[in-house]
Amino acid sequence: MSKHPHQPGSGHAGGRAGPRDPFPRQANPSWMGRVEPEYYRPAPGTNAAALPPLGPLPASLAGRMAVRRSTGLLALTVGGAALVFLSLFLVVPFLLANTGVGGFMVGFVLSLIPLSAVLLAVYLIDRWEPEPKRLLLFAFTWGAAVSIAVTLLIQPFFALTFQFSDVADFRTFMATVQAPVVEEFAKSLGLLLILLLARKHFDGPVDGVVFAFTIAGGFAFTENILYFGRAIAESANPGTDLAQVFLLRGVMSPFAHAIFTGTTGLIMGFASRRWHSGASVLAFVIGLIPAMLLHNRWNSMAAEFLAEYILIQVPIFVLAVVGIILLRVAENRLTRQRLMEYSAAGWFSPAEVELLATPRGRRTALQWAAGYNRRPEMKAFLHSATRLAFTRQRILSGRDVRLHQLEEQQQLQRILALRGAVAG
Repeated sequence: MSKHPHQPGSGHAGGRAGPRDPFPRQANPSWMGRVEPEYYRPAPGTNAAALPPLGPLPASLAGRMAVRRSTGLLALTVGGAALVFLSLFLVVPFLLANTGVGGFMVGFVLSLIPLSAVLLAVYLIDRWEPEPKRLLLFAFTWGAAVSIAVTLLIQPFFALTFQFSDVADFRTFMATVQAPVVEEFAKSLGLLLILLLARKHFDGPVDGVVFAFTIAGGFAFTENILYFGRAIAESANPGTDLAQVFLLRGVMSPFAHAIFTGTTGLIMGFASRRWHSGASVLAFVIGLIPAMLLHNRWNSMAAEFLAEYILIQVPIFVLAVVGIILLRVAENRLTRQRLMEYSAAGWFSPAEVELLATPRGRRTALQWAAGYNRRPEMKAFLHSATRLAFTRQRILSGRDVRLHQLEEQQQLQRILALRGAVAG
């Protein structure tokens, strides 16, 4: 890996592309994150290695940049911690009242097994461009505590609003109507907060799936404590009943909630490309529909459970896996194309782009760096290059261009510093 950029390129940092700026045929390498020709502009050339300022910042822009850097994440961190703390005063007593101390402890331990499967999936999906750990922590705790508390607070209104002649009809209604509506709303509300307050880290459908899976994993974790613990506390044959419940929830459906809420995250992720609060809220509302329908379909399986599981739920799971793989492939292609544009401007060589923007290249780069005890530096370099590609994508979206160009300048400076650290 070369220590310095190769030949300088040319580029400008204006708003929209000028009339002479060509629109490369390969600018849209996949269906994800398409760029309109009128918004395209070349990457800044390496003659801007010193990265001179773009000019005096308007007070409004400087204020927006400061707000964007601190307020959103601070609000999620502090507000989220406060909500989690308050929610635990409702959630923990509810769990203990239904499971007892012994059932709670057993349920807690067993719930870690399906949770591990979901979090492993999140890790694998999120490896390309990892999200900040505190955002993932917010997502998990929102699902495990806040969304449970919201569900417990809203549930009684459903019970009071509708009158039923017998207990069976009431239970069916609560499982097939109340649970899908209330639980998906409570979980997805956390997604909406992340998108509105930390939109810098919500770049597209893959991020939407990552945050949705994390929230859903937290929700399912707490719900599993309830079901596993109650199987012990309320059963005459706790061992048999617990095994049956664990088989259903821990083995056959650890990703059920993740797939439900993942559809909302997917739709909200596509909306995040527009960088518009109104579109985000609209996507939240629209995204709830498939999540609620999938949840309803799952809870409606009864007498023909095994047949419906094999014929409906398994294909849905397979479709979800295939969809995530396609999203990752499209994201990889988009990253490679944006870095190739920086390569054309002189920041990277084509060989470096192959190392930075392909799974095989990244493995090769990390193995090489490990031989020189520079693996952490190389890992930071890879992640910074990916973030740079995503920043360029936001620039080419045509929204908040000046703000994103400032971020681009800072990231290019970091790229130069990390290049030196990697090269030694």
